[in-house]
Amino acid sequence: MVKQVDSKAEFDSTIKDNKMVVVDFFATWCGPCKMIAPKIEEMEKEYSGVVFIKVDVDENEETAAACEISAMPTFHIYKDGAKVGEVVGANEKAIRDEIQKNQ
Repeated sequence: MVKQVDSKAEFDSTIKDNKMVVVDFFATWCGPCKMIAPKIEEMEKEYSGVVFIKVDVDENEETAAACEISAMPTFHIYKDGAKVGEVVGANEKAIRDEIQKNQ
């Protein structure tokens, strides 16, 4: 199950402490977010060595603001602590492409 990160400090340490992280910025009221969620769960099982986390933009506004999130879902890909990719929208193929490009 993809872990939800509830604070900016937890977000920052997760990015820093893992080689590759995919962040799913979502909202509970967002239809496309709900549609893509099972696919993200599948990807978490598929891509060993990649950490997947979720950030609820309403519950963790500080992180969402710091990452300049303006649409949901938005996915950020981090490698060695630096942002290397972004996908806006529930586009499974684009998310997979970004992961594979940066592995």
